[in-house]
Amino acid sequence: MIKRLLIANRGEIAVRIIRTCREMGIETTAVYSTADKDSLPVHLADRAVCIGPPPSSQSYLLGNNLIMAAVNTGCEAIHPGVGFLSENAGFARMVRDKGLIFIGPDTGVIELLGDKVRARETARRFGLPVTPGSAGAVAAEDEAAGVIRELGFPVIIKAAAGGGGKGMRIVRNQEELAENLRLASREAESNFADGTVFIERYLENPRHVELQILADGKGAVAVLGERDCSVQKNHQKLIEESPSPGVSERMRGRMAEGAVRMFREIGYTGAGTIEFLVEGENFFFMEVNARVQVEHPVSEFVTDTDIIRQQILSCTEGRMELENGELPIRGWAIECRINALSPGRLTRLEVPGGPGVRFDSFLYTGCTVPPHYDSLVAKLIVHGQNRDRALARMSRALDELVIEGIATNKARQQWIVKHNTFRSGRFGTSYYGEIAKELEHGIRS
Repeated sequence: MIKRLLIANRGEIAVRIIRTCREMGIETTAVYSTADKDSLPVHLADRAVCIGPPPSSQSYLLGNNLIMAAVNTGCEAIHPGVGFLSENAGFARMVRDKGLIFIGPDTGVIELLGDKVRARETARRFGLPVTPGSAGAVAAEDEAAGVIRELGFPVIIKAAAGGGGKGMRIVRNQEELAENLRLASREAESNFADGTVFIERYLENPRHVELQILADGKGAVAVLGERDCSVQKNHQKLIEESPSPGVSERMRGRMAEGAVRMFREIGYTGAGTIEFLVEGENFFFMEVNARVQVEHPVSEFVTDTDIIRQQILSCTEGRMELENGELPIRGWAIECRINALSPGRLTRLEVPGGPGVRFDSFLYTGCTVPPHYDSLVAKLIVHGQNRDRALARMSRALDELVIEGIATNKARQQWIVKHNTFRSGRFGTSYYGEIAKELEHGIRS
């Protein structure tokens, strides 16, 4: 067992990792920008190192500074958390070149899965269906037009190195093609330093479903059920649940079979998520996130598993405490992301409690939410015997949650959880856009 680990991240994921490490007897080093000097991870970690000014490009994204902090505080491993450098193969290589352990898959695996064109071909090779699209990257308008002649409209242009909705453009007719191809490539270059794009058929209202995977790199692969992430605003997830109300036992088994085969054959290590678009009984591979996900707590609730613990064991000791195959799912879990709509100082925080309620956050009364980073400030997660019980528990917990001093999206989440379409379970990725005006009117009234 390692004795000390550096967390190359901030906010609620840093707090989450610190808590598991403390239970495992592992000391932690937190890193922070000057904007985060009084943050909860700094207070909870055994050590804390300032790595630069507020902009992430001058602090959390500087791999050399992070590695220096790890070496200077005697750390043996670095956990990249989510976002920032968590799927950066260059950073993983730097960590390992310094003789440290990177809590994540091998560099070659990160590079393979980080390129969405190569990942699609890999998934296809292991028998997973992929959305019809271009055979590879598309660079010129005439090349794109040739692909679209076979697919038909609408199509979606995607960044090969992308994620989080960046570098994505929907094209519904020939007149929109040239401009959207240019914009998608430029946005991809700006965000990922790689302007490569490809084309897929655009599915109008699919479900967004992902499988949580844990693997130890020696052939053991565990599937912790699926999560439904269809409630999204501009491709940003808002509510996640497990299991999915739109996935049958048969589909779940088919997804898991292909995912296990793929993760085992590529030698995956640690936590990862394989994502699909679902239409009826058909599912299509979308991508793999080679890291732990923001929404991992819902999978932890329904499988009674500490995913961070298993991730650390897999990457540091080459083993995990789980058997091969699908873990049994118990009950239903739902997560609402609480996003800040404004920066500022928190003047009051009251956290909901009771059976089956979990609140993952870096907030505390008196803390400051800086304007420089992602808007996610908390995750409210509940677990119940079934979906109806979980929905009732989430509604109650949201009512109890009090956050004052900053504006948040809590009222929007309260409204959605009570909305008839959401409660029916019959919705897809276009759901939020369809209800947006009704939602805003409902909140104001």
